[in-house]
Amino acid sequence: MSLAISIDDVRSAAEQIKGVAVRTPLIENIRLNELAGGRVFVKPECLQHTGSFKFRGAYNRLSRLSEEEKKRGVLAFSSGNHAQGVARAAQLLGVSATIVMPEDAPTLKLEATRGYGADVVLYDRYKEDREEVAHRVAGDSGVIVVPPYNDPHIMAGQGTSALEAAEDLKALGLTPDQALVCCGGGGLASGSFTVYGDLFPGMQGYAVEPEEFDDVKRSLETGEIQSVDFGARSICDALLTPSPGALTFPVLQKNGVKGLTISDDEARAAVGFAARFLKLIAEPGGAAALAAVLAGKIETAGKTTVCIISGGNIDPALLRDCLSDI
Repeated sequence: MSLAISIDDVRSAAEQIKGVAVRTPLIENIRLNELAGGRVFVKPECLQHTGSFKFRGAYNRLSRLSEEEKKRGVLAFSSGNHAQGVARAAQLLGVSATIVMPEDAPTLKLEATRGYGADVVLYDRYKEDREEVAHRVAGDSGVIVVPPYNDPHIMAGQGTSALEAAEDLKALGLTPDQALVCCGGGGLASGSFTVYGDLFPGMQGYAVEPEEFDDVKRSLETGEIQSVDFGARSICDALLTPSPGALTFPVLQKNGVKGLTISDDEARAAVGFAARFLKLIAEPGGAAALAAVLAGKIETAGKTTVCIISGGNIDPALLRDCLSDI
C-alpha cells in the first residue's frame, strides 16, 4: 500500500515554508539529561509562529492553493492550534478564513484566531461532530476545507520540524535511539516519523497521547483504527481527537511507531518543568512528549532521545496552576 507522504514531500514542504516559518532550535538541558540519565534533545515548536508546529502544515497547504482557490477562501476545524496556524497563513497569503472551534477552547486560542483576521464559528465538542459542523458551514460555497491532520500537505509540512531536528543531530554527529512526538490525529507524528524512519532507520518512535485519548496507541496495538469514548476529558486540549486519520495511521504503522500515554498530572508537571528549567512556555498537550520522558514511560538511561514541545498556547491561569505544583 502506498503511503500518503514520503520524505521527498517533507523536503518539498521545507522549501515551501523556508523563510516564512521559524527554524526552531534543538535544545539540550543539563537538568533534563541528569533526570534521564542520557542525552535528551528538545525541539521547541512553542517558539514557532502562532505558538505551535501547526503553522508549518497550514502554510505548506495554503501556499499551494491556486489563485482561483484563494479567492474562494478556506475553512478549518480545530481546538485552537490548527485554527491559529490556518488563520495566520491565510492572513499572510491574503486569503479569507473561517474556523470552526469548540466553544470550550481556551480563550487565548479563540482570541488569537480572531486576531489573525479569521471568522470563528463555535460548536459543542461533546454533542456535535466538528467535521459535520464544518461541512454544514461550508455548504455549497466552494470554500476549501483544510483538515487539521488528514491531508498530505499538512502532514508533510508538520514533518519539517523533524527534518530540522534530524539535520541538527547529524551536524552533531549523533544518531538518536528514540523520538517522542505529541499525538492527536497523527499529522505531526506521521510527518515526523516519515523523516526519522528514513534518516534513522534503527530508531524507535513513540506517539504520546493523553490517557483518556489513547486511540492511536490502541490502533497501533490492534492494527485497526480505534476511537475515543465521546465522554473522555483531558486538559491536553490540543490532542483531543476522536481517532487517528485514515492517511496518518498507515504511516505510523509502516514506521513501527509505538503508543505511550500520559496523565493530566504528568502533563502539568511537564509544563512546570519546561517553564522552570528549560525557560519555555508549553501547553499541556504540547508537553506530552516531554511528560513521557520525565515520567519514565520509556528507558532513557544511556540513550539519545529526541522529544518535541509541540505548542505553547496555554491560558495564564492554567500556567500558574502548573507552576504552583512545582
